[in-house]
Amino acid sequence: MSVLVVGLSHKSAPVAVLERAAVSGDTLTKLLRDVVQAEPVAEAFVVSTCNRVEVYADVDRFHAGVTAICELLARHCGVPPHELTQYLYVHYEDRAVSHLLAVAAGLDSMVVGEEQILGQVRSAVKLGAEHGTAGRVLGELGRLALRTGKRARAETAIGRAGLSLLSAAVELAAASLGPLHPGEDPLAGRDVLVVGAGSMSGLATATAARSGAASITVANRTRAHAERLAASVSPVTTTVTGLEDLPSAIAAADVVISCTGAAGQVITGDMVSAALAARPPGDALVIMDLAMPRDVEPAVTDLPGVVLIGMDQLSEHASAVRDDDVAAVRTILEAELAAYQSAMDAARVAPTVVALRAKAAGVVDAELARLAGRLSADGLSGHALDEIAQTVRRVVDKLLHAPTVRVKELAGSPGGEEYAAALRVLFDLDPRAVEAVTRAAPEQEGSR
Repeated sequence: MSVLVVGLSHKSAPVAVLERAAVSGDTLTKLLRDVVQAEPVAEAFVVSTCNRVEVYADVDRFHAGVTAICELLARHCGVPPHELTQYLYVHYEDRAVSHLLAVAAGLDSMVVGEEQILGQVRSAVKLGAEHGTAGRVLGELGRLALRTGKRARAETAIGRAGLSLLSAAVELAAASLGPLHPGEDPLAGRDVLVVGAGSMSGLATATAARSGAASITVANRTRAHAERLAASVSPVTTTVTGLEDLPSAIAAADVVISCTGAAGQVITGDMVSAALAARPPGDALVIMDLAMPRDVEPAVTDLPGVVLIGMDQLSEHASAVRDDDVAAVRTILEAELAAYQSAMDAARVAPTVVALRAKAAGVVDAELARLAGRLSADGLSGHALDEIAQTVRRVVDKLLHAPTVRVKELAGSPGGEEYAAALRVLFDLDPRAVEAVTRAAPEQEGSR
């Protein structure tokens, strides 16, 4: 089996295609289920964010795996295959693993170094595990990605150098409005409206509070969720409202941050026109649409005094990341990938090593039993027999140590499997014993 990734992101597709291809909720779980039921696929998880949709799978055939995943992705996201495939990228084996590590470390993000992607990868792996689609192989790969992402942020300045998506949006909003008082926080003195109460809205609310917002209003369909989110940023002045009161809430705001999970548009041109009519003339209004699909009707951009900031603008507003920070992260990625490759290579020859040691142990036990039967008749004490047994086992262990360690080291070299094959031939190992060890590994892992 080998790891395969098929996906599209802000680097390969325009925003209009990404928002059509976005999968979440029931659609995401159905996609997971159907992918893992495809004949070439053993395991799968899906990373689906506002600017990427990627299917990671453990497959036994490359071409069949790519074909199956492309067809299922097109079917579930509702984009015809002939439109979708031109934007898809494919990575396989080591390149697939390397790509996931880069994603988790924030190197492949719209804003390099942003932190949200690490939690999104964690959620993707967790969802796959909960639905039984991510098992031993992809579970281990997910843990590797999360460990690598954490290392990148702990050991380099990539997280501090790269602005989060929301921080970038706030900077653009502040630049559009201009500071009320020079030298203050970006949103100091500004009234902010957050539309939605999901995880992205929580981040938006926290970012607005950190940026000095004078007040924050949370608008959501479910009032209890809005109240919980508003309470999380005390002591900033907060209020909550329903989506039916959006026009009046927009009229009272300087900055609107919309990031719901709605399938349709939440903020329309007519709604914003009504809000503008209730505002003092000349007051600028900044609306940030961070949702995918979009929350805000594009016609809003034609209204006087309104600045609409969407994903397209944010992609051009990444903070400058120092080359040495990126290089340091890539060094971490290379080290983690090399360790992963070595572990995988060693795992491939491990059944042969285990079978060899099991055969040696069997031979030793048989010979010791025969020797004990012969020597006990001569009155040799049990203690002496134990000493002999320990000596024989130490001799066998020392003789096997060098070849078994060496075969693991050589497993990653070109033709590494040939060394394991040579051990099987030289020691006349029963192929069924090797296969039994191979089958037992995932069973033991699943029972933990």
